[in-house]
Amino acid sequence: MATQKIRVIGLMSGTSLDGLDVCLCDFEFSNPGWKFEILHAKTYSYTDELKEHLAKAQNYDALSFITLHSQYGFEIGKIVNKFIDEFGIKPDIIASHGHSIFHVPQKHIMYQIGDGAAIAAETKIPVVSDFRRLDIMLGGQGAPLVPIGDRTLFAEYDYCLNIGGFSNVSYEKDGQRIAYDVSPANYISNYYCRQISLEYDEDGKLGRKGTICQPLLDELNGLPFYHQHGPKSLAREWVEEDVFPLFEKYGLSLEDKLRTLYEHVAYQISRVGKGGKMLITGGGAFNKYLVELIKEKGGFEVVIPDPIIIGFKEALVFALLGAMYMFDQKSCLTSVTGASQDNIGGMLFKM
Repeated sequence: MATQKIRVIGLMSGTSLDGLDVCLCDFEFSNPGWKFEILHAKTYSYTDELKEHLAKAQNYDALSFITLHSQYGFEIGKIVNKFIDEFGIKPDIIASHGHSIFHVPQKHIMYQIGDGAAIAAETKIPVVSDFRRLDIMLGGQGAPLVPIGDRTLFAEYDYCLNIGGFSNVSYEKDGQRIAYDVSPANYISNYYCRQISLEYDEDGKLGRKGTICQPLLDELNGLPFYHQHGPKSLAREWVEEDVFPLFEKYGLSLEDKLRTLYEHVAYQISRVGKGGKMLITGGGAFNKYLVELIKEKGGFEVVIPDPIIIGFKEALVFALLGAMYMFDQKSCLTSVTGASQDNIGGMLFKM
């Protein structure tokens, strides 16, 4: 088989509203598999106005929502153009995750805003976007999508754990890639930190000062989601409807809320397995206290990689998904999402 090469900009906007992660990657595909190199990566912060729109978009009327979808797509395109000019590069394609607003797979509903056509129009570069839609229409969760990257690019680890707005894990079992969302994480901690004008709990210092609220912890661990088996995923709607009300009912200090949250997250991660080599990425990898709890409860050999991998792994994987789309390779795995069949996620916009 001839070696295939492609240069891709991967884009990721997470539920924590940190900003847009932009990652330029070179991929090479041949037997026995994929090789990658991250050439440049940078996070572009959102304006307060854009953050507010993204945080409230689920409540917009139809016209306002689709207008934001288009405007945000053009804004993404402007950011990508800035990245291209800053580093003097020329990608073959752009692969954009968008920003998740709705995720209700049981109703075949999802929406990642940030119109791929607008990105293509603004940058004049082919764009692959809308990676989750087909999987959801095939009865899958449309998530998580990162596990194909874990299998393809990080196969030396027993577990690949990402801690972003939500924590999710993937690993091999009986020749299949198993993956699912584990628990909410930074979506909750960042939400409460913003109430005192902090973007996040640096190193977990605030949570370390707190005390566990055992009744809250018991209620969190007793939520039905944690007793479901098979492919499963979490979304903002679940946190707002089922989780925030539990945190609010006990009148806790910020420190106690965070301490109880970290205990909950670490406990749920410990249920994944005991021991083994675990790669931790995402913003939560910088939360030293949370990582200590994960080591303690799960007995894992925790590996915290290069900061570029920590911060940009999801953007890297969506760049990979774009490359796989262009090479006609299936990237959504039924063993992960529960769809009726493996499929090629994405939609291509090109001039």
